[in-house]
Amino acid sequence: MFITIEIDRAKLTIMGVKFLDLKTLESTANALGSNMFEGFNPTPKGNEIIRDYVAGKISMSELVILAKEKAYV
Repeated sequence: MFITIEIDRAKLTIMGVKFLDLKTLESTANALGSNMFEGFNPTPKGNEIIRDYVAGKISMSELVILAKEKAYV
């Protein structure tokens, strides 16, 4: 099934989640697209977590912990 997500490059948002710059937004959008191929259903909270990882605000270890806790739901 094809699912669309709202990406607004002018406002720098994905599903309403604000990004600091276009590069981080596009990197996150690419990560979301790749994961969606594997069945991932993005949520705003999940987008925040991915954004923070791509921006270097959280480490891979922290990302793994959040994923195991299903903090993205």
